[in-house]
Amino acid sequence: MRIITIIPAYNEEKAILGVIKKSLEYSDVLVVDDGSKDDTYNLAKKTGAQVIKHDKNRGKGAAIKTGLKKALKKNYEAYILLDGDGQHDPDNIPSFISSINGFGLVIGSRFIEGTPKNMPLSRRLSNRITTSLIKYVTDFEITDSQSGFRAISADAAEYFINIKHDDYAYESEMLYVASKSKIKVKEVGIDSIYQLEKSHITKIHVFKYVFFIIKLLIRKTTKSDK
Repeated sequence: MRIITIIPAYNEEKAILGVIKKSLEYSDVLVVDDGSKDDTYNLAKKTGAQVIKHDKNRGKGAAIKTGLKKALKKNYEAYILLDGDGQHDPDNIPSFISSINGFGLVIGSRFIEGTPKNMPLSRRLSNRITTSLIKYVTDFEITDSQSGFRAISADAAEYFINIKHDDYAYESEMLYVASKSKIKVKEVGIDSIYQLEKSHITKIHVFKYVFFIIKLLIRKTTKSDK
């Protein structure tokens, strides 16, 4: 199976080399530098991975869409999404590859095997709340709606490249699109490492995400996609 790992990255010079090198053991790699101000782009180029750089910071969702659109042109059979901050272990990629058959979207859950070590309480609580809301809207039985470690089948990928959101809401909208498009979703357990890395999520991101959730709930209650 021809696989490519797409790594959206923003100011990840401390971790990006290790993430790319380990990912290259399992698949081709495409890094989308979302307008980093540090040395992320130059370090990524040295690894032999494919690298694209946005001229400015456009958001994680925009970076994922750029990667998917580029990779779709090369007819891969599956697409892995993996964060560039070192939180996700590329050694889990085989679990996604073995699980993708018959499913359009496979989510790496951090909670199937318990709460990740050192996961901040704020993230734990926010994920529990948002996952409950996403479950209500989509009817998917999932435990981790916010995980950025995912696999997408070739057939399903086309559904996700035209999502309007460019920020962190993109990953939740993927689940909504999957539910409306009858795409089968599955979770697999993953290892996740939390250190003292600085979050790129700002108060503006939080506000936009709350607004996004409200719109999802309105869609659910009105049965409308407008």
